[in-house]
Parts: sequence; C-alpha cells; structure tokens
Amino acid sequence: MARRVFFSFHYERDIWRASQIRNSWVTKPDREAAGFWDAASWEEMKKKGEEEIKHWINVQLEGTSVTVVLIGAETSERKYIQYEINQSWYRGNGLIGIYIHNLKDQNGRTDIKGEDPFLKLGYTGIRTYDWANDNGYENLGYWVESAYQRAQNRGK
Repeated sequence: MARRVFFSFHYERDIWRASQIRNSWVTKPDREAAGFWDAASWEEMKKKGEEEIKHWINVQLEGTSVTVVLIGAETSERKYIQYEINQSWYRGNGLIGIYIHNLKDQNGRTDIKGEDPFLKLGYTGIRTYDWANDNGYENLGYWVESAYQRAQNRGK
C-alpha cells in the first residue's frame, strides 16, 4: 500500500545524506515524501521564526502516516526534530529511525553515529535501522509499512 512519509532530519548537517534516502524512496512506485526543504526555503523560514517553522512542520505532516527520522550525529539535539517526533506521535504516525552516519556526504565523508532521539524523548519500542548495514535501499518500504502497522495497534 502507498504511504506518504514525513522525513525528519538535521538540514544543515545531513541534507546530502537525507536526499539519498528520499530519492531512493520516491523512485519506487506509489510513494511520496514530505518534509524536504530546498536551501532557499530553509533560509527564508529560519528568518521568520519558531511559530512559522512549527506551522510548516504541521502542514507537512498532514496526510502522512509514517515519520522516518534520519539519525545523524546531532539529530537528537535538534529542537525541531524533537517537535516533529512529538507531533508525529500525537497524530498517530508510525515512527522509525534510520542511522545515516555510514552514508557519504557531498565531500565523500561519513560521520559519527548519533544518539537515538526517541530514547532521549522517553519513547521506547521505536525501531531503528542502519541504512548501510541493514540494506535500507531494499528494506525501506518494509520498515515503513511495519511502522505503520505498529502505530495502528498502539494503545489497543
């Protein structure tokens, strides 16, 4: 079944890595990605302030069923990612984390593994994967569907 997925990530540090994953997602049939900024939009939004950023996040989350948090070195420290996780949980979205530190950036460098942002916020039982080691290119669709199904059973 087609899923509209919100991708949450640290823009400045991880956009190159995040784009690789987003592009692999949207090249498969019947898939849509939400939550991606272009550089000009991000710079403009940062000037507007916190309420406008939160509004943009809320609009992007509309119609999504799963939130994929792309976990880089500093992801768990980012307040807007924390906001996206909390909003996703309250909306009933499935949640998963994907470690992206093994992906190369635009300079051909990998990064250090970041802390699990779900545990930092007190959420337990959220599954995390490693894009490179767990064959994310082939498995992302399965991970997303599994997260959706787990969210449907939450609280039952």
